[in-house]
Amino acid sequence: MATTLATFAKQKDYLICVDSDGCAIDTMDIKHHTCFGPCMVEEWGLQQWAQPILARWNEINLYTMTRGINRFKGLAMALAEIDKQYTPIEGLPDLLAWVDSGAAPSNDAVEQAYKQTENPIFARALRWSKAVNKAIAALPAESKKAFPGVAEALQAAHAAADLAVVSSANRDAVVEEWGRYGLLDSVDLLLCQDAGSKAHCIAELKKKGYAPGHILMCGDAPGDKAAAEANGVYFYPILVRHEAESWAVFLEALARLLDGSYGPYGAQKAQAFLDNLSDKA
Repeated sequence: MATTLATFAKQKDYLICVDSDGCAIDTMDIKHHTCFGPCMVEEWGLQQWAQPILARWNEINLYTMTRGINRFKGLAMALAEIDKQYTPIEGLPDLLAWVDSGAAPSNDAVEQAYKQTENPIFARALRWSKAVNKAIAALPAESKKAFPGVAEALQAAHAAADLAVVSSANRDAVVEEWGRYGLLDSVDLLLCQDAGSKAHCIAELKKKGYAPGHILMCGDAPGDKAAAEANGVYFYPILVRHEAESWAVFLEALARLLDGSYGPYGAQKAQAFLDNLSDKA
């Protein structure tokens, strides 16, 4: 299995790209339910409003069109609502301006923002992010499972197409989680956080010689759909709360891709994806 774009060579006429968190591996819900939201409540002392705040955190990050949003952008959205509805958030304007500045939000970037501004909200955001990482690392391995039907779907896909993991998740986590369930046996290429954006990865894969109509991006978040559309390739959605059903139907999608009839079918699936996510964000 190749692990970089430079070492990967096209072997089949078709390419299927698959996201990891929330798509192939059932990790999104537990990370947000038990790590991201609760760590925010703890860091900002929001315990007295915890129930509605945590419910709203999950809406923003899991069940609406902002599903899969960068953690710091999601934090800024949540804190802006908390500031209006529950309690003032000190330093919030600087955080909002920072996430809207176009810079790639990361732990290193937020640490740099704190050094430049000395605004305590950036120190808190960094402390929160590190606490989230610690909480995620402490999750038991058995809590992070492949969705039902994933292994069978990937085996069928790999028989007919090259298969690449295209994920913004940490590489070590992807290797561990996919390896635990034997999914790496169906993978030709692993592109993770260190490989660049999903749109960039798909664009580079197209250069390997695949026709646009022979490439399918399988994902669970609007960002996956956007990455496919930016490159003029097909998108197959894994619907939140309907993941097992989505993987069961994937075999039909694969057949459509291979017989050239995916276009209209994919448009219907994309609409179902949008309908499944609430407009509230």
